Amino acid sequence: LPPQFSGLLGTVYRRGNLSFTRDGNSLLSPVGNRISLFDLKNNKCETLPLATRLNIVCVGLSPDGTLAILIDEEGAALLVSLIGKCVIHQFYFHKPVHSVSFSPDGKKFVVTKDNLAYLYHAPGKKREFNAFVLDKTYYGPYDETTCIDWTDDSKCFAVGSKDMSTWVFGAERWANLIYYSLGGHKDVIVACFFEENSLDLYTISQDAALCVWQCDTELDGLKPMPPKDAAKEKKAAEDDEELLEEPKGEEIHGKADPSEQETRNKVKYSRVAKYFFNKEGDFNNLTAAAYHKKTHLLVTGFASGIFHLHELPDFNLIHSLSISDQRIASISINCTGDWIAFGCSGLGQLLVWEWQSESYVLKQQGHFNSMVSLAYSPDGQYIVTGGEDGKVKVWNTSSSFCFVTFTEHNSGVTAVTFTSTGYVVLSASLDGTVRAFDLHRYRNFRTFTSPRPSQFSCLAVDSSGEIVAAGSQDSFEIFIWSMQSGRLLDVLAGHEGPISSLSFNPMKCVLASASWDKTVKLWDMLDSWRTKETLIINSDVLVVAFRPDGKELAVAALNGQITFWDHENAVQTGSIEGRHDLQMGRKELDKITAKQAAKGKSFTTLCYSADGQSILAGGLSKFVCIYNVKEQILMKKFEISCNYSLDAMEEYLDRRKMTEFGSMALIDEGGGGDEGVAIPLPGVKRGDMSYRHFKPEIRVTCVRFCPTGRSWAATTTEGLLLYSLDSGLIFDPFELDIDVTPSNIHKKLNQKEYTTAIVMAFKLNEKKLIQEVIEAVPSSEVDVVCSSLPDLYVEKLLEFLASAFETSCHLEFYLIWAHKLLMLHGQKLKTRSVKLLPMIQFLHKSIQRHFEDVSKLCEWNIYNIKYALAISQQRGMKRPAEETAGDEEELDSDSDYLM
Repeated sequence: LPPQFSGLLGTVYRRGNLSFTRDGNSLLSPVGNRISLFDLKNNKCETLPLATRLNIVCVGLSPDGTLAILIDEEGAALLVSLIGKCVIHQFYFHKPVHSVSFSPDGKKFVVTKDNLAYLYHAPGKKREFNAFVLDKTYYGPYDETTCIDWTDDSKCFAVGSKDMSTWVFGAERWANLIYYSLGGHKDVIVACFFEENSLDLYTISQDAALCVWQCDTELDGLKPMPPKDAAKEKKAAEDDEELLEEPKGEEIHGKADPSEQETRNKVKYSRVAKYFFNKEGDFNNLTAAAYHKKTHLLVTGFASGIFHLHELPDFNLIHSLSISDQRIASISINCTGDWIAFGCSGLGQLLVWEWQSESYVLKQQGHFNSMVSLAYSPDGQYIVTGGEDGKVKVWNTSSSFCFVTFTEHNSGVTAVTFTSTGYVVLSASLDGTVRAFDLHRYRNFRTFTSPRPSQFSCLAVDSSGEIVAAGSQDSFEIFIWSMQSGRLLDVLAGHEGPISSLSFNPMKCVLASASWDKTVKLWDMLDSWRTKETLIINSDVLVVAFRPDGKELAVAALNGQITFWDHENAVQTGSIEGRHDLQMGRKELDKITAKQAAKGKSFTTLCYSADGQSILAGGLSKFVCIYNVKEQILMKKFEISCNYSLDAMEEYLDRRKMTEFGSMALIDEGGGGDEGVAIPLPGVKRGDMSYRHFKPEIRVTCVRFCPTGRSWAATTTEGLLLYSLDSGLIFDPFELDIDVTPSNIHKKLNQKEYTTAIVMAFKLNEKKLIQEVIEAVPSSEVDVVCSSLPDLYVEKLLEFLASAFETSCHLEFYLIWAHKLLMLHGQKLKTRSVKLLPMIQFLHKSIQRHFEDVSKLCEWNIYNIKYALAISQQRGMKRPAEETAGDEEELDSDSDYLM
């Protein structure tokens, strides 16, 4: 079965609004055209297996937390179930949408588009033909609408606009409140908030001004409008307008006063206060704001990365802190008011701050520029990535979080790798250094340099972890260092072009080096680094990789071919013509077709699967190809992205974007008013004049298979994508016959024929049933069952145990199973160790993770009990010395057993 998309690492926030879930423990963050759910209590991150066509710009979350509306740059919306994690409905708003907000009762939602506000009936719990039913359209603002807020009882909502006005609209027909316009600001409205259970309003503008508005009417004082006569209702229905009142002009702040008759018995607002954030003049544009109604907490973010916490309505400053020097794009507060989430789109940074204790709940940041390289740890638990921003990041595959970032490099990182122990990370960079990082103490403990400064383009470490090799792209040499001493052992010369790739044979002391001089050289480490063999390739060599058993070498060249070599005899054993499988897209400014452009493209990264039967290849396209090595055929093509916000996604030219003067992409419109320079009037200076809008090109820079054989990863323009076998419920029986049914399996269990029941459960291959059968076996019978189990099912059971360890709480029970199986069948398994290695590594990864957790817990418990004993003895409750010693011995023996 092909692997399914299972997660997106390396990118935590791009643009759009952040939203906390109903319980306040999880955070929804838009990541490009996908959405990630950060579980802050359990320290896990999950990317939902769905995607929009373009980057997501706004997210609306229903009050009960079951539904979300995702809207992309062009106004295409997806209605998503957060329970089933699937798309329920698709809708197109035809124009870019700025914000979306559900009413607190969950019955309606408002969408702001252009200078209008649209009120829709929210999709209910029942099936509907059309989930988005338009209820009312509200006119009023003259410029684009920017923000929405609802009253607590869902009777009214407020809309802020770029024309510096804020409008209060009734969601129903109220006699004394149809619409109301508020002025008082000199810049774009960034946010507006109602006070709790009140029509009182706060409005905040981009020039860091806050207006406090008091309403003379309570929410209970809103009167329903009397029903109009039938003729008027019919006319309104014909016009298809239910609440399209054209505002004439209001009494507040420079607007003409309406007549007394129009304002009689209507709701009135008065401004009671106006506050300014930048009294010292050291703050610039206010870019984001959030308000927690119960605690009266206002959080505001600025373009300089500073944020404020104020208590309203008195405007008392609680905190003023800086999180970065980049613009804060989005702020959200959870339901309890304890945690505040900040998103910085410039750095791709996501922070959750607990303001009372002044500590981080979450602090994550992706690579500032694109990722270039990745490597799995030997047990598959961690992934290390290197980026063009010079950072080396280590990610946990189970939680999807980055737990350490190394920033010692001064230039882009070109290659990263783990040593065989899994506790040392090596990285090569264009700054002329290769650095070794310790994952125990999180420090750079070795720095390898060359005699003359060289830019290192590739890196390899041998299976013992003692020899480090790096290739140079400017001096055409390979440098060899000792990990133990840090000394330069040798400089290998012989290539006549830049070194593009290095790979050590996993089983022998042989290094393969690929170069643009159309050769692959094999260097023998035991024979004074002499050239053992030179393989002549038809084109410039881009990447080289050994099979996990070391018996085959794969080479990808500039002509798009992947060739396979028996390196012992220097004989080519096969080749794959992969250029047509790359299927390049056409860039917006390309003068030639995608088909013509693909002739000059090739695979730039290769990796064998853990069992060596398949090879994974990626390059400058949106596809990753998996080939069967023996048959030399394409098994599957993975489309890694469907995001048309990236360049080179479309195969054919979009004629709608062509004019008589050429492509519309040639016109640089800048970033608009929010991010860069708006197209100004003559003589008006505004924004960053150097800002340019560009579309990143879709590409795959590195692919790697997990050593456990369960997943593979690719670094792409989108981020670090993970594809795993462990997703989805699929019925996949094994040697099934007519007697293998769940009822027969339960009969065998009742008759205590455990071995037969286990074999039958594996034939049916239903994970829950297998778990039920295994957990029904008494621990005293495990030894007997393991000894009578057929060899084929031993491997299947070990594989099941490895996956069960990740979720089950029956730790000791499953450890007994694993221990007995390995003790009884160890010798037979050893003869097939190469084939079984991924499964054994998967098992080791699962047990190792539990060992780390439990050993920490045991050490803490031992310390606590010893401390309690010491305190009790000090207070006079002394016990006989021999009892205390006996207790400590028992504790030590218990901890040894658990460890």
